[in-house]
Amino acid sequence: MNRTEALDTVKESISRVIPDADFTVVGPEDPFRDALEMDSLDFLSFIETLSERTGIRIDDEDTPQLTTLSASTEFLLARTK
Repeated sequence: MNRTEALDTVKESISRVIPDADFTVVGPEDPFRDALEMDSLDFLSFIETLSERTGIRIDDEDTPQLTTLSASTEFLLARTK
């Protein structure tokens, strides 16, 4: 998985939870939960979706690394090497 594929996977996973997500309002380092108005249930659904789509196990202690598009992308890249 390359960086573009990882970022696309993150965005697609968010879009499955929030179908009308507007990524033009989210910068790479912006906490997307705030920008996209995700509540805690939405965030958990995103984590589950991301895990299912990638086959990567995501533990509770990993979730702080999954708060921005950039960090989520880096997380996936590190786990798929």
